[in-house]
Amino acid sequence: MDKAIYGRRRILGQSSDSKSQACNFRDVGSGDSLSVAGLFAGIGGIELGLHENGARTRLLCEWWEPARAVLFDRFPDAPVVGDIRELDGFPDVDLVTAGFPCTDLSQAGRTRGITGSESSLVSEVFRLLNGRRVPLLLLENVRNMLVLDKGEAMRFLVDELEALGYRWAYRLVDSRFTGVPQRRQRVIFIASLDDDPGRILFADEAGEPSSDHFNDSAWGFYWTEGVRGLGWARDAVPTLKGGSTIGIPSPPAIWNPNATFDRRLVTPTIEDAEELQGFPRGWTEPAGAVSRRKGDRWKLVGNAVTVGVARWIGQRIVNPGSQAAAGQPLVRGQTWPTAAYGAKGRSFAVDISLWPRHEPYRHLSEVVNLEEAPPLSARATAGFFHRTQRSSLNFADEFLIDVAEHAAVMASEITAA
Repeated sequence: MDKAIYGRRRILGQSSDSKSQACNFRDVGSGDSLSVAGLFAGIGGIELGLHENGARTRLLCEWWEPARAVLFDRFPDAPVVGDIRELDGFPDVDLVTAGFPCTDLSQAGRTRGITGSESSLVSEVFRLLNGRRVPLLLLENVRNMLVLDKGEAMRFLVDELEALGYRWAYRLVDSRFTGVPQRRQRVIFIASLDDDPGRILFADEAGEPSSDHFNDSAWGFYWTEGVRGLGWARDAVPTLKGGSTIGIPSPPAIWNPNATFDRRLVTPTIEDAEELQGFPRGWTEPAGAVSRRKGDRWKLVGNAVTVGVARWIGQRIVNPGSQAAAGQPLVRGQTWPTAAYGAKGRSFAVDISLWPRHEPYRHLSEVVNLEEAPPLSARATAGFFHRTQRSSLNFADEFLIDVAEHAAVMASEITAA
């Protein structure tokens, strides 16, 4: 019998009418490890981070076959089910997680909003919660959801959760706080039935790091851009993407100004990308059993949740802070801030940074072997350089010189071959 079907029958045989009892954070997982059901699980970034705090995954829900292949291999004890629209319920767990699709919310996607065909699937989470309340809910998505359609996506989430009796809090965080050299900003949204979720999200505050936190040995950017944007990042790569607006995944490029001209523009490998997201190298290799497309592994990694972010959340669930940060009242219709909390129709903005902690930072040159990374191709370099010449952006002269030299060196190697 198919493993996914077996897992679904075994778990969904439980009654979906039962209601979980509300509990305080101190009671979550008491007498046992934290139990989790992961919806829109992807390759398990949230679950892996939570497992590092002793969590136990009792259900994973993911429809895409390459992602399912990774989950089957990396979480062999967790039943994996498919389409969330066919899910009748989930087991009695402490926490439900849902990194729901960002396709309709992201600037790199279609920006159709929370009612788009993919991002609207978050409604299935609320359908399931109507059948069984859980003590804690964790949602994750892109920064753009705070402003798209004047914040309609956030208003939808807040209204749905408050209707279910939840208190909520969210915070925009930058994955670099976990020590990975990837500038990735994501909204972390936590809802609780009987405790203050601000004790999880606002208990830590390190503030923006000083300039000496980073070095100048490598700079990340997107070679597919150049006219209106660049994704420029010092000592980091810009946000790893699941794909472009036409569905073509592409890795960022790295400028290494201290290398020879043929090595000054390179691209990270898929294994580098896995590490830049906090996964062990090779984490997505099982996807190769069901897909030969090279871009699928990039899409899996680009859509994932940074493992260290989930690790931090798990640590604070197990050991919450003593109190939440104070906030200023928000008026309905006001622009959503980068952090807020609320319940029962009242919302409060929190003045807090994107950096809860300053975990030991791994410089970009320590994660990506710049001497062995694949050089940016002649065609890609030439196309990028051409766009910079038509752009109104300000580029450092030395960067443009290196781009032009790299393009010439790569073209000459093709001619010589």
